[in-house]
Amino acid sequence: MNTSIRLEQAIKKLYTAFLNDTLNPECCKQCAVGNILDNMDSWKHLSDAHGALQLNYIGKVNEAFGKRFNGYLPSELLQIEVTFLKACGYQLPLHHKNKRPKNPTDKDTLFRGLSAVISYLCHLDNIDNAMDYIEHLIPKTTPTELTF
Repeated sequence: MNTSIRLEQAIKKLYTAFLNDTLNPECCKQCAVGNILDNMDSWKHLSDAHGALQLNYIGKVNEAFGKRFNGYLPSELLQIEVTFLKACGYQLPLHHKNKRPKNPTDKDTLFRGLSAVISYLCHLDNIDNAMDYIEHLIPKTTPTELTF
Protein backbone atom coordinates (compact mmCIF):
# COMPACT_ATOMS: atom_id res chain seq x y z
CA MET A 1 0.00 0.00 0.00
CA ASN A 2 1.42 3.35 -1.05
CA THR A 3 1.08 5.98 1.68
CA SER A 4 2.61 9.30 2.56
CA ILE A 5 5.47 9.66 5.01
CA ARG A 6 3.42 12.12 7.07
CA LEU A 7 0.64 9.56 7.53
CA GLU A 8 2.98 6.76 8.56
CA GLN A 9 4.87 8.97 11.00
CA ALA A 10 1.69 10.42 12.52
CA ILE A 11 0.08 7.02 13.06
CA LYS A 12 3.25 5.57 14.57
CA LYS A 13 3.62 8.52 16.95
CA LEU A 14 -0.03 8.36 18.03
CA TYR A 15 0.03 4.60 18.47
CA THR A 16 3.25 4.81 20.50
CA ALA A 17 1.80 7.55 22.70
CA PHE A 18 -1.33 5.46 23.27
CA LEU A 19 0.70 2.40 24.27
CA ASN A 20 3.08 4.40 26.48
CA ASP A 21 0.27 6.29 28.24
CA THR A 22 1.54 9.62 26.93
CA LEU A 23 -1.65 10.57 25.09
CA ASN A 24 -3.51 13.25 27.07
CA PRO A 25 -6.28 15.36 25.49
CA GLU A 26 -5.84 18.22 27.94
CA CYS A 27 -2.12 18.77 27.38
CA CYS A 28 -0.96 20.65 24.26
CA LYS A 29 2.23 18.55 24.16
CA GLN A 30 0.54 15.17 24.69
CA CYS A 31 -2.69 15.57 22.73
CA ALA A 32 -3.10 14.22 19.20
CA VAL A 33 -1.42 17.16 17.49
CA GLY A 34 1.19 17.53 20.23
CA ASN A 35 2.29 13.94 19.66
CA ILE A 36 2.27 14.32 15.86
CA LEU A 37 4.52 17.36 16.30
CA ASP A 38 7.04 15.56 18.49
CA ASN A 39 5.59 16.77 21.81
CA MET A 40 5.96 20.44 20.93
CA ASP A 41 3.25 22.92 21.87
CA SER A 42 4.07 25.65 19.34
CA TRP A 43 0.99 24.64 17.32
CA LYS A 44 -1.26 26.14 20.03
CA HIS A 45 -0.34 29.60 18.71
CA LEU A 46 -2.21 28.87 15.46
CA SER A 47 -5.60 29.51 17.11
CA ASP A 48 -6.91 31.39 20.11
CA ALA A 49 -8.32 28.35 21.94
CA HIS A 50 -7.52 24.64 22.29
CA GLY A 51 -10.16 22.90 20.23
CA ALA A 52 -11.00 25.82 17.95
CA LEU A 53 -11.09 25.49 14.16
CA GLN A 54 -10.61 29.20 13.48
CA LEU A 55 -7.03 30.14 12.61
CA ASN A 56 -5.81 33.32 14.29
CA TYR A 57 -3.49 35.84 12.61
CA ILE A 58 -0.39 33.66 13.13
CA GLY A 59 -2.22 30.61 11.81
CA LYS A 60 -3.52 32.47 8.77
CA VAL A 61 -0.07 33.79 7.90
CA ASN A 62 1.48 30.32 8.18
CA GLU A 63 -1.36 28.85 6.11
CA ALA A 64 -1.04 31.56 3.44
CA PHE A 65 2.67 30.87 3.07
CA GLY A 66 2.02 27.13 2.81
CA LYS A 67 3.91 26.34 6.03
CA ARG A 68 3.61 22.70 7.01
CA PHE A 69 4.31 21.16 10.39
CA ASN A 70 5.46 17.54 9.97
CA GLY A 71 3.59 17.58 6.68
CA TYR A 72 0.33 19.17 7.88
CA LEU A 73 -1.07 22.64 7.21
CA PRO A 74 -2.21 24.70 10.21
CA SER A 75 -5.88 24.20 9.29
CA GLU A 76 -5.34 20.43 9.08
CA LEU A 77 -3.70 20.39 12.51
CA LEU A 78 -6.65 22.22 14.06
CA GLN A 79 -9.09 19.78 12.43
CA ILE A 80 -7.05 16.81 13.67
CA GLU A 81 -7.22 18.14 17.22
CA VAL A 82 -10.95 18.91 17.00
CA THR A 83 -11.58 15.39 15.70
CA PHE A 84 -9.61 13.92 18.61
CA LEU A 85 -11.25 16.03 21.29
CA LYS A 86 -14.81 15.49 20.02
CA ALA A 87 -14.29 11.73 19.81
CA CYS A 88 -12.98 11.79 23.39
CA GLY A 89 -16.23 13.46 24.51
CA TYR A 90 -15.24 17.11 24.93
CA GLN A 91 -17.40 20.14 24.28
CA LEU A 92 -15.28 22.57 22.31
CA PRO A 93 -13.34 24.72 22.67
CA LEU A 94 -11.67 23.35 25.78
CA HIS A 95 -12.77 25.40 28.77
CA HIS A 96 -13.22 24.51 32.42
CA LYS A 97 -16.99 25.20 32.16
CA ASN A 98 -17.51 23.00 29.07
CA LYS A 99 -18.39 19.30 29.12
CA ARG A 100 -15.48 16.87 29.38
CA PRO A 101 -15.13 13.13 30.03
CA LYS A 102 -14.98 12.00 33.66
CA ASN A 103 -11.60 10.36 33.11
CA PRO A 104 -9.85 11.95 30.10
CA THR A 105 -6.98 9.44 30.13
CA ASP A 106 -9.21 6.34 30.23
CA LYS A 107 -7.99 3.88 27.58
CA ASP A 108 -11.47 3.51 26.03
CA THR A 109 -11.85 7.28 25.74
CA LEU A 110 -8.39 7.66 24.22
CA PHE A 111 -8.99 4.76 21.83
CA ARG A 112 -12.14 6.44 20.50
CA GLY A 113 -10.14 9.61 19.93
CA LEU A 114 -7.23 7.72 18.38
CA SER A 115 -9.53 5.81 16.02
CA ALA A 116 -11.27 9.01 14.89
CA VAL A 117 -7.96 10.76 14.26
CA ILE A 118 -6.54 7.84 12.28
CA SER A 119 -9.68 7.77 10.13
CA TYR A 120 -9.35 11.51 9.52
CA LEU A 121 -5.62 11.25 8.70
CA CYS A 122 -6.38 8.50 6.20
CA HIS A 123 -9.14 10.67 4.70
CA LEU A 124 -6.62 13.51 4.25
CA ASP A 125 -4.34 11.15 2.32
CA ASN A 126 -7.15 9.50 0.33
CA ILE A 127 -6.81 6.12 2.04
CA ASP A 128 -10.21 4.44 1.80
CA ASN A 129 -10.14 2.15 4.81
CA ALA A 130 -8.09 3.11 7.82
CA MET A 131 -8.11 -0.42 9.19
CA ASP A 132 -6.59 -1.77 5.97
CA TYR A 133 -3.74 0.66 6.47
CA ILE A 134 -3.30 -0.20 10.15
CA GLU A 135 -3.15 -3.92 9.33
CA HIS A 136 -0.25 -3.00 7.01
CA LEU A 137 1.66 -1.56 10.00
CA ILE A 138 1.10 -4.53 12.34
CA PRO A 139 3.95 -7.05 12.07
CA LYS A 140 2.87 -10.38 10.67
CA THR A 141 3.49 -13.31 12.99
CA THR A 142 2.76 -16.97 12.69
CA PRO A 143 1.55 -19.14 15.58
CA THR A 144 5.03 -20.65 15.91
CA GLU A 145 6.58 -17.21 16.43
CA LEU A 146 4.31 -16.36 19.35
CA THR A 147 5.74 -17.03 22.78
CA PHE A 148 3.85 -17.21 26.04
